[in-house]
Amino acid sequence: MRFYAALLALLLLAGCSSDGGRYAMKHDRGPDREVDVSAVRDAVPRVEPKSRGGNKSPYKVLGKTYHIMDSAQGYKERGGASWYGKKFHGHTTSNGEVYNMYAMTAAHKSLPLPTYVRVTNLSNGKQVIVRVNDRGPFHPGRIIDLSYAAASKLGMLRNGTAKVEVEAIDPRSWRKTKTLIANAGVPVRDAAAGRYLQVGAYSTRTAAERVGSAVKALTGEPVVIRNHQLNGRVLYRVRLGPVSSDNRARTLIDQLEGAGYSGAQLVDLN
Repeated sequence: MRFYAALLALLLLAGCSSDGGRYAMKHDRGPDREVDVSAVRDAVPRVEPKSRGGNKSPYKVLGKTYHIMDSAQGYKERGGASWYGKKFHGHTTSNGEVYNMYAMTAAHKSLPLPTYVRVTNLSNGKQVIVRVNDRGPFHPGRIIDLSYAAASKLGMLRNGTAKVEVEAIDPRSWRKTKTLIANAGVPVRDAAAGRYLQVGAYSTRTAAERVGSAVKALTGEPVVIRNHQLNGRVLYRVRLGPVSSDNRARTLIDQLEGAGYSGAQLVDLN
């Protein structure tokens, strides 16, 4: 759960309301009854200017100084994830928006606001795309604080925390891929036929095979797992296909996103 000890400092940082309502709740929690968030779609990356609020650099919390990154380009990090819910629901985030625990958002200490990131739960391979619009978590060993909905889709509500990989998304390149498979004016064979949908890349073959089995059962498509060397380490890329058409690619992406495997991309088998 999200850890805030210096209330005054965080009030100034987040621009939160002064009624103190959330602080009357000693411990954060989810909704009173478990909510099915399976229909909640991932955040859709789009080009946005930096928020007027929440990007002041440096800033201090709990006596520690944090610096905001100039750009999210190339950001990728592994570490602990936590989630925050009812205690902050309806209150102001660091960039001046209203926190909604049922939306696909997150808090990060140093990424520019807003930034879109793909978060992968390294224990089960599930992925989500969230929009970072808040600051935190100010707790040792944690790199991202997820909304209730995002944490639920990653399968981490019960434990409260998870080991994750967080990777920034460039909205420009992401939208090019989406446009390619959604553009009805592009001939089917030129857009998708014979290509593969990459579901994700995983640090162990066991995780890749687990995800491969799950998506094969979900879609009925053949699965290919390919090794890939990146910065001195091996990643195992899970791919579906070959994809027969543009329409099939679009259907597969919808199926994958509905099951929590977000960000599938059309690639060549190499």
